[in-house]
Amino acid sequence: MMERRDFVRTLGAAALGQVLQPRTPRPYPRTPLRKLDRIGLQLYTVRHQMEKDFEGTIARVAATGYREVEFVGYFGRTPRDVRALLDHHGLSAPSSHVSLAPEQWRGALDAAPIVGHRYLVIAWIPPEERRTLDDYKRAAERLSRAATEARAAGLQFAYHNHDFEFAPLDGKLPYDVLLAETDPNLVQLEVDLYWIVKGGQDPLAYFARWPGRFPMVHVKDSGPPPDHRMVEVGAGKIDFKRIFAQRDQAGIQHFFVEHDEPADAFVSIRASYEYLKRLEF
Repeated sequence: MMERRDFVRTLGAAALGQVLQPRTPRPYPRTPLRKLDRIGLQLYTVRHQMEKDFEGTIARVAATGYREVEFVGYFGRTPRDVRALLDHHGLSAPSSHVSLAPEQWRGALDAAPIVGHRYLVIAWIPPEERRTLDDYKRAAERLSRAATEARAAGLQFAYHNHDFEFAPLDGKLPYDVLLAETDPNLVQLEVDLYWIVKGGQDPLAYFARWPGRFPMVHVKDSGPPPDHRMVEVGAGKIDFKRIFAQRDQAGIQHFFVEHDEPADAFVSIRASYEYLKRLEF
């Protein structure tokens, strides 16, 4: 029978052997990759189809897999008819592009809660109203007044960019003036990723400078310079994985695919959807 001291000595040697054996380093846990849970479409992409067949176009958008849409007009339908159609196809419309022309603006404020919009977006400043930095400051005042009215109606106001806001005036970028001259709580931004890149800017720099101010993005892709031809999402040079990885910093809640002039709108929206459905970031 093994003596107690021999037994203890044997256990000690075994334990020492375990201590001295090289250990495989335990890998640090990786942050799980994310995917978009809802993909939206800016309906400007299919505007010509909606002119011909409003109901059928909405049905095809839903059948493609989109779950959100952003409007730019209702093509003669009433807000209640639009809402019924969206509900029928399992779609929501968190946002709409609108006009600040008084009658149209009032109509947009009234229609928004019926259709289900939470955001009203201005997407254009006429050329004659943006020749100087002072013009942009006056534009910021108009945006702020509209945003105050939207807030009173329980809505959030936002501004959508093109590339003209990134052409310097007197050493400043007009986009920077618009952001600095408006209250972040009143005027938020829908950043168009194609136009900001075409304008020579990095959206991540704006996300870092103005965190939380970008609840929506237009997801559209660009070919290489100098032409910057608009292409389906995933077919160009914009690094959406890099951009979407900062969605929390930016505050992005809604991702709207868009193509201004697709060769075939339904082929285009499907190609963009399929790319985004697979994208991990």
